[in-house]
Amino acid sequence: QVQLVESGGGLVQAGDSLRLSCVFSGASLSDYDMAWFRQAPGKERVFLGGFYRIIGATLYADFVKARFTISRDNERNIIFLQMNNLNADDTAVYYCAVSRFGRAGSDPEEYESWGQGTQVTVSS
Repeated sequence: QVQLVESGGGLVQAGDSLRLSCVFSGASLSDYDMAWFRQAPGKERVFLGGFYRIIGATLYADFVKARFTISRDNERNIIFLQMNNLNADDTAVYYCAVSRFGRAGSDPEEYESWGQGTQVTVSS
């Protein structure tokens, strides 16, 4: 079974930037599609963006595309989420997820493997 471990979260101030990492193990990341989600207290898990092998491109939710950038290092099996100009609404637990079936998109149920999450807190 594959494993994902997020890191890089913490307490930042509005306007700051933050880079999250997700270390993937148990298989080759190049054989998986990957995505980032976040979940604020009392709210549902929300899709942020993902990289998909079949199109060789990253797709983003409209509300984050201008500020968030997803990348991957297949040699080191690491997934990144670069977040710029953070605001208080970005406060949430951030998760990385992967799928090997080539059909995943924005629905969390389409991803079979998840990390434990990393907390991002943005003060105003």
